[in-house]
Amino acid sequence: MIKIAVFDSKQYDVEPMGPCGEARGVEFKFFEPKLTSDTVGLAAGYDGVCVFVNDTVDARVLDMLTEQNIRLLALRCAGYNNVDVKHAYGRVHVVHVPAYSPYAVAEHAMAMLLTSVRRIHKAYARTRDFNFSLSGLTGFDMHGKTVGVVGTGRIGRVFIDICRGFGMNVIAYDKFPAHDANIDYVTLDELYARSDIISFHCPLTDETYHMLNRDSIKTLKRGVVIVNTSRGALIDAEALLDGIKARVIGAACLDVYEEESDIFFEDNSGHIMDDDTLARLLSMPNVLVTSHQAFLTREALHNIAECTVDNIVTFFERGTCDNELCYRCGKTDTCRAQRIEKCF
Repeated sequence: MIKIAVFDSKQYDVEPMGPCGEARGVEFKFFEPKLTSDTVGLAAGYDGVCVFVNDTVDARVLDMLTEQNIRLLALRCAGYNNVDVKHAYGRVHVVHVPAYSPYAVAEHAMAMLLTSVRRIHKAYARTRDFNFSLSGLTGFDMHGKTVGVVGTGRIGRVFIDICRGFGMNVIAYDKFPAHDANIDYVTLDELYARSDIISFHCPLTDETYHMLNRDSIKTLKRGVVIVNTSRGALIDAEALLDGIKARVIGAACLDVYEEESDIFFEDNSGHIMDDDTLARLLSMPNVLVTSHQAFLTREALHNIAECTVDNIVTFFERGTCDNELCYRCGKTDTCRAQRIEKCF
């Protein structure tokens, strides 16, 4: 049996992953704590570790995993901004789940947008108290509005299809445009200036960090609705808050937040919120926050479990895995991965 320590696990992880692993010869041990330098000792004696978006996999943790002879780090998500991939080279192989259900995330983005625009959450709260007044619930038609989509990977394209179904005008920005996708690409500056709605569907990198910031907010169309179901740090939260207070940003729908790691996925209802920025955002009547749940569908969880198990089994049986992250060693002429070999 291949033994894998799973960090930051919840019941919705255990239910699909346990049976998938058992069927393929993978024994999972589920730990509730996140992976950090304080908890990394729990991985002792295992062949690999499995982590999620808010686990800390920095250079120190990677060195400690290496000391424990951990050979594989399996991400059960697509994003890997929490992993020092460059430091992992020569130490620990890193695999991820590049796609699990683009529909889950794209549909959640649209659900948040509709909820915010049509004040569904406010109407629900009112009618529960037998208040059937329509005062303050006026929204606007989605049809005919211009939506700017930042990032046109699998999720971004599904979101574009949904928007087109509503009769919206779609423009998009991507550093690497998909020229065969019939998408109207514009510069990021033009997208910011023209869009009634902006939805982010791109990974977090050094380039995209705080791509919506104080300067770019000044260029936005007044009353724009911001939707982010990708990574929190794409948006400068303080600048977003100021943009809302200045009435430049008409509404914000956030499934992610840049300082979410110690807050999201946990029940903090009995605690005082230490994060003043998040507390102020939550106090705004035009801000809708969900706790990184866009991925949370039965189909997506099943696909994540199957792909994660397949990555693990493939790596240990074959020595390579198609979903191993590229370490960008720069050796384009002698890239071992291109020759179907392990990078190291």
